[in-house]
Amino acid sequence: MKASLLFLLACTAVLAVGARADTPEEPKALVQKVQELAQKASAMAKDAFSRVRDSEAAQQARQWLVDNAELAKQRLVWLKEQLAELWKKTPAM
Repeated sequence: MKASLLFLLACTAVLAVGARADTPEEPKALVQKVQELAQKASAMAKDAFSRVRDSEAAQQARQWLVDNAELAKQRLVWLKEQLAELWKKTPAM
């Protein structure tokens, strides 16, 4: 995660330098271009954080399923036994 954030910051710096090279004598245009690039970088960072968060949530969900699969099987067996006992106790009509 830190590496991708550092990469994003480096890309922003490179883009800012490129923006300055394109407009060396127009400060307003330079500021506007840097702001646009910063917005793009911000959007990219938000997207990266969102993907990481989604990935972590999915990983936690998979781990929870793995950890609780056996317990779920045991409870289903118990429920099946309880239903069978209840079915036996139900009078036939």
